[in-house]
Amino acid sequence: MPASPAASVAAASPGAATKHAYQRPADGELRQKLTPLEYEVTQQQATERPFESPYWNNHEAGLYVDVATGEPLFSSRDKFDSGTGWPSFTRPIDPSRLVSRADDTLGMDRTEVRSSAGNSHLGHVFDDGPKPTGLRYCINSAALRFIPLSQMAGAGYGDYIPLVSPATPPQPAPSGAASSPVP
Repeated sequence: MPASPAASVAAASPGAATKHAYQRPADGELRQKLTPLEYEVTQQQATERPFESPYWNNHEAGLYVDVATGEPLFSSRDKFDSGTGWPSFTRPIDPSRLVSRADDTLGMDRTEVRSSAGNSHLGHVFDDGPKPTGLRYCINSAALRFIPLSQMAGAGYGDYIPLVSPATPPQPAPSGAASSPVP
C-alpha cells in the first residue's frame, strides 16, 4: 500500500532550500493586502470554485508563490492538468515550505497543505497524481501569486529560474539565496 499523502509530503521534492525570512503579515494587513476571496481561502480555509480561477489553465513558465508572504511554493514545470479545475502540481519546490495536516471536514478524509511561513491554507494533497511522485497537490489559485519566468529575476526570485525554465533540466531547490523577493 502506498504511503499516505501526508507522509509523502516530506519526500515530494529532492533537495532542500534555505528558508528566506518569509513572514505572515498581521491580520489587519492581510485584510488590506488580499482580495476577499484570497483572504477567505488562505485564512478561513475556503475553496474557490473550479474552472473559474486564473491559474487552473495557466501554461506559462514561472513560479507560484504564497499570495500572503511571497514564499516560493511550486514550479510551473511540476504543474499538470488534473481535470479538476484547480491548479495541480506533482510536488512543491521544497517540501519544507509546506505543512500538512489531516482534514476530515465535509465528511472526507483528506490531507490539507498549508504554507510553512504564512500558514496559508493552500488546498489538499492526494495520492492519485502522475509519476514521478504519484501525488496531486490540488491548490486554490486564490492562495497563489504567479511570477512569470520573464519577471522572476526582477521580482527577487532569480535563484529559482533553473527550477522553472523549460530549457534546463530539473534541479533541486536553491540554497542560501542572496535576495529576498518582494511580496
